[in-house]
Amino acid sequence: MKMLNLKTAEEIELIRESALIVSKTLGMLTTEVQPGVTTLHLDALAETFIRDHGAEPGFLGLYDFPNTLCMSPNEQVVHGIPNDTPLKEGDIISIDCGALKNGFYGDHAYTFAVGEISSKTQKLLEVTKASLYEGIRAFKKNNRVGDVGFAIQNYCESFGYGVVRELVGHGLGRVMHEEPEMPNYGRRGRGKKFVDGMVVAIEPMINMGTHRIKQHSDGWTITTKDNLPSAHFEHNIALVDGKPELLSTFAYINEVLGIETDEEVEFRIRK
Repeated sequence: MKMLNLKTAEEIELIRESALIVSKTLGMLTTEVQPGVTTLHLDALAETFIRDHGAEPGFLGLYDFPNTLCMSPNEQVVHGIPNDTPLKEGDIISIDCGALKNGFYGDHAYTFAVGEISSKTQKLLEVTKASLYEGIRAFKKNNRVGDVGFAIQNYCESFGYGVVRELVGHGLGRVMHEEPEMPNYGRRGRGKKFVDGMVVAIEPMINMGTHRIKQHSDGWTITTKDNLPSAHFEHNIALVDGKPELLSTFAYINEVLGIETDEEVEFRIRK
């Protein structure tokens, strides 16, 4: 049986530091995600920003990945490789970013609209992000991995969306991908029980149509089987005093976009 790598309070703070570098990187990129911009340009900006903040890009070279960001537009689900194709009005793009500082990783993602997008696609983004918080609420003492997956799956499937099965969230710490795996589907009461000191990345990957996916010949790019859009949002969360404690934030993104929301308040530090 694989062992859980529980974190001390000090280690959780170090993970928070790395996670917040990712949060700030995504916030910086928010102003840059525009029609005509290439994902390679965004990738270069992110690498410089992360290094300027005393960290290393968490993805660059990990499993031989060639870039700082996973950039996945439209029907791409995750693991897209940055390239020189300009973004277009009406696109969406998942930007997944990692940072390594003081021996600990931060890793989260946000799906951005490029200019004006269709109302149908906007709904997919809203539901996917909301499902992330549904999953985080289920990450609490005495619940199990299946409770988080069930919460996300039940919410998204109620809108008719497909929940990706083959790709999952994960534990996070000195290694980017630790135990436990955190699927976005499941049965309540099944899987590993949550205990204080766990740190996980919860990351719904939700498709407008079928849940089925396909991998491309580059060994990285994953797209939907029906080529309909896919959305992806991710946060890093610690279990502290039996409750989910958010280590990452979308606040920097929201500030740029002018979004006022209290969606993260319930998961902030409780004194």
